[in-house]
Amino acid sequence: MMPNRANFKSIFVACSVLLATAGLSNALSQNTRPINTGASTQAPIHVVVAKRPVRDLRIDAKNMELLAERFVQQKKIPGMAMALVQNGRILSARGYGVTSTSKPQAIRPDTAFRIASLSKAFASTLTGILVEEKALDWDTPVSMQLPAFKLKDYQASQRLTVSDILSHQVGLGKNTYDRDLESSVPYPVLAERLSNAPLACAPGECYGYQNIAYSLIGDMVFAVTGDFYSHQVEKKIFIPLGMKNATYGRDALMANENWAKPHVFTNNSWKAIIPNENYYHVPPAAGVNASIQDMALWLNAQLGHRPDVLSPALLGKIQTPLVNTPSEIRAGWRRERLDHAAYALGWRVFTYRGQKMLFHAGAVRGYGGLIAFLPEQDVGIVVLWNNDRTAPATFLATWMDRALGISGKDWLALNDNLDATTQTDQD
Repeated sequence: MMPNRANFKSIFVACSVLLATAGLSNALSQNTRPINTGASTQAPIHVVVAKRPVRDLRIDAKNMELLAERFVQQKKIPGMAMALVQNGRILSARGYGVTSTSKPQAIRPDTAFRIASLSKAFASTLTGILVEEKALDWDTPVSMQLPAFKLKDYQASQRLTVSDILSHQVGLGKNTYDRDLESSVPYPVLAERLSNAPLACAPGECYGYQNIAYSLIGDMVFAVTGDFYSHQVEKKIFIPLGMKNATYGRDALMANENWAKPHVFTNNSWKAIIPNENYYHVPPAAGVNASIQDMALWLNAQLGHRPDVLSPALLGKIQTPLVNTPSEIRAGWRRERLDHAAYALGWRVFTYRGQKMLFHAGAVRGYGGLIAFLPEQDVGIVVLWNNDRTAPATFLATWMDRALGISGKDWLALNDNLDATTQTDQD
């Protein structure tokens, strides 16, 4: 029997009391200083120059497919998948390489990958749907539905809102308790430990990227619907959009007849490994599995081509920047192409050579992925890969440069040596 709202609150309180009386150690959070944003009411400055027109990119998409084939062969990576869209059309959604080096099977458009932190936009989108259904609001205090939840400062706990969670403005340092999650400490224990985590600022006043705190939105969804978070995403997003291979959790990934195994590079060769389960324990932050075909549909929906499922008002809300994140303008294509960086609700918002670009990346051991789109130009890309290299990320800049008519940079460097391995953070 599905527990009702009242029972959930009682269960949450009881669990918190039990955890508190168990003498749990107050592990220090492993974080760096968050970005102080000053007043939370100050909207991020987002400079965008005049909209650049985009030509028909169908020929470019074919060229990108050829580049992907060369890339997998020349870089000697197990595999990847890539989707390219323009004006509501899926120009390409293909797999390259193999699902496993030990038992090679071609990656297909319906091959399931783990998408890590690309999952975060599903959480904000579901929240937007529930807001439209009047089940909750962006400014709903977390304490209203989760009365047992606490931050170190009681008043801060009372001020924390749904919007603060989804924009990483909880007030905690970056990636609080992620290492404990990676050490297999259960999510409920870590959620309770947030009551002892040092606060860097009041909610809404600084940016600090989170996975544990971000996943509180799953508890909020359960509290207001009486249904599990993953079920709500499936019912309100996966099924309506036709995302047939999209699922939550490791068991669902491995039950798929065609799924991409994660790989690590060891002893001068690729080794397929069993997916690590830890980040699956925070579904809103990193729990989704999906094929490149699924992600092409998701990309077009975020670009506004499925108003029957995702309204223009919803998309406008979750894609509007709320907090500046200047540290995201760092090495590689970001340093060379970005003028500004911010975070919205489950989305990063970059200014790519003067044009607004929505973006998110993600990585867990043996997997990497990214999604990006130019809403004004109606162009987007998704790349997923089943290995711990970062090089596939350069397909983003390659595609965006082509779309915007920017030349002069060979991002793929197909004749260069292999790059470094992926960091297992949850970007």
